[in-house]
Amino acid sequence: MKQTDGLSSASLEDVQLIQRIAEQREREAMELFYRRYWDRLSVFLHRILLINALVEEVYNDVMLIVWQKASQFNGQSKVSTWVFSIAYRQCLQLKRKEKKHFTEELSEQHDAALKHDEVDDYQQQRVMNKALAGLSVEHRSVIELSYFVGCNYAEIATISGCPENTVKTRMFHARRKLKAGLLELGESSSALG
Repeated sequence: MKQTDGLSSASLEDVQLIQRIAEQREREAMELFYRRYWDRLSVFLHRILLINALVEEVYNDVMLIVWQKASQFNGQSKVSTWVFSIAYRQCLQLKRKEKKHFTEELSEQHDAALKHDEVDDYQQQRVMNKALAGLSVEHRSVIELSYFVGCNYAEIATISGCPENTVKTRMFHARRKLKAGLLELGESSSALG
């Protein structure tokens, strides 16, 4: 079913869990898989959705899809790439369903979720979060997947269902917009200070 040569132990465990879910419909394997992805996937959802109340709902929807479609995982990507792809599509589907822009207000939980080596001061975190909130879901997701999840452009292309060159273009524009947003927010916060 899947090729396991050269996989890290974590990736191999993911493949084994997916196989147990797909082939034996094993609930214990699904529970392990659910807990295994909670931390990194829920942080991703927080940063993409910007609405804490939706994170658990979307996470559960993603895991339901994993349960239902585990047999469709074909090993052409890492399990984590497949799962983040499902999550990304769920976020886009929710955005379309709501037919409104996601709120730009960030909760205290979301502010605490952003941890980056260069952003260690709380005020800088708030500025960064506001700048990220000003990006579209597509631009926010390439930043999140690249810098916070650690995906390469090929993995981001698989997750977002677009060509790698589109990912590169989105990254270029996302960085430019993020920089402009940070400059604008920096100026407005220094004017207040």
